[in-house]
Amino acid sequence: MANERTIRALSEAIQDEYKALATYQKIIEKFGPVRPFVNIVEAEARHALALHRQFERLGVEPPLNDWAGRVKAPDSLLQACEEAVNGELVNAAMYDRLLDHTDDPRIREVLSNLRDASQNRHLPAFKRCVERERRRA
Repeated sequence: MANERTIRALSEAIQDEYKALATYQKIIEKFGPVRPFVNIVEAEARHALALHRQFERLGVEPPLNDWAGRVKAPDSLLQACEEAVNGELVNAAMYDRLLDHTDDPRIREVLSNLRDASQNRHLPAFKRCVERERRRA
């Protein structure tokens, strides 16, 4: 059984992924299947699943995803892209911090992989989205 600090770290991480997933779904509902949200929403679902598997491996019930009714889409696609850039920066910092909360090598690998996806794939895509939407404005 994992220690309480590890469980808290996993809980914080999955809540962050749930929030991003719900937010990006709301953006797609409002603006249609726009890139990069339509691609990254699928990645966020995979990220939550990767964390869910760690809860299962540890024999711990993961937190419920209750974010759908707690988030709303921004007023513009530019604002959505800008907020997503900020969200990915915060997400990466969270993962850097949470890596210090566990010694479990499998959990550390998952947290590292999710941080790297955020920084190396999601963040650049959202930055391009900001640039594209600024040119359109």
